Amino acid sequence: MSRFKPIKRDMNYLFPPSMSDWLPEHHLARFVVEIVEQLDLKPMERAYGTSGSDPYDPALLLSVLVYGYATGVFSSRKLEHATYDSVAFRFVAADEHPDHNTLNTFRKRFLKEIEGLMVQVLLIARTMGVLNLGNIALDGSKIKANASKHSAMSYGYIKKLEEQLENEVKKLMELAEAADNEKIPDGMNLPDEIARREDRLKAIAEAKAKIEERARERHEQEQAEYEAKLAKREAKAKESGNKPRGKPPVPPVEGAQDKDQINLTDEESRIMKVSDGGFDQCYNSQIAVDMESMLIVATNTVQACNDKQQVEPILDQLKALPVELGKPDNLVADTGYFSETNVNACGERKITPLIAAKREEHHPDPMARFTEPPPLKEGATETEKMRHLLLTMAGRALYAKRKCTVEPVFGIIKAILGFRQFSLRGLENVGGEFDLVAMAWNLKRMFVLAG
Repeated sequence: MSRFKPIKRDMNYLFPPSMSDWLPEHHLARFVVEIVEQLDLKPMERAYGTSGSDPYDPALLLSVLVYGYATGVFSSRKLEHATYDSVAFRFVAADEHPDHNTLNTFRKRFLKEIEGLMVQVLLIARTMGVLNLGNIALDGSKIKANASKHSAMSYGYIKKLEEQLENEVKKLMELAEAADNEKIPDGMNLPDEIARREDRLKAIAEAKAKIEERARERHEQEQAEYEAKLAKREAKAKESGNKPRGKPPVPPVEGAQDKDQINLTDEESRIMKVSDGGFDQCYNSQIAVDMESMLIVATNTVQACNDKQQVEPILDQLKALPVELGKPDNLVADTGYFSETNVNACGERKITPLIAAKREEHHPDPMARFTEPPPLKEGATETEKMRHLLLTMAGRALYAKRKCTVEPVFGIIKAILGFRQFSLRGLENVGGEFDLVAMAWNLKRMFVLAG
């Protein structure tokens, strides 16, 4: 007699098993389904026509996508396979098996609606008692685009390649004209060779025009900034009556530079410096995180390499949130976001900024954390008030929480969930996909906070 439990793979059931028995009562898949069923998906439902075969319910497809992103499955093909292989995915998909084209089309089609669902999820979190806006931490991270950096071409290389291809077309045309007198190599089809190079010249011309258009827009922005700096410098000189100190601002250079690049796979992505010190084809994704719950309350994905211009767009999003979520009191960010403009923008919206003006030393005086700064002088500017606040014990304590709130969110999204590269291409699409990532993170976090 065997001492082991019998293997019953071929056992027949008197009644079919219930899907509710497939998973433990306390499981993320159940939580995702329950939350998605509470969302208002009428805009998605209205987008479907009345003819043809019955489509999958948007709630089912959205649940599959959200649970996939919450568990590190982002590929539409892998999601399709998971509805067969994974018990949790079979439960979420109600034992249906939407194919990868259906899932991918749904994801691309309703990116804008998913952005609106983010707010509904936050309202549910508020109802659960796990969210009350107060202290907001802001951070950004480079996420790889769905394009190789080797597909990028610089303006200087494009000009050389254009000249080379034009010379090759000229030689092939001469060879075609002299075909009666000269021997053409075996296997060479002159019309195909010429057409191939002309097609490439056409693609290169389009890429060249786009680089020149970007250069024109950049010059307009840099020229405006240059004129603003000149005006500020002249105003200070007029006020003091003395000659302006320091070097005058340098006027911007007009036109495309040889180092300007464009990626032929995803032209809206940009070459950015990444954490390992190298460069890659990326987008810059921003998140604003509630420091108490670690829930993402606002996102923004941009093409800019630095974070200087990213405070005001996040402030606008925070202002647009429903009043039921509460009002942000403080905005905490690292030195990459510091500028007088950003500090003043926070003050105009009645939000106290705590943005580091410079990098702190690794080994500061141990008594500095336990001493208060001298009183602030009257008539101080918003930037001086913020610098003073960051020197107080309360300001230091609040700023120190940034490292254990917003930074771990990016760390978990990238290292634990494995979201290091976008699946979609184009700025608008990757922005919507990152909203999907944020919504998946929020549901995963709410599941933990709910106990």
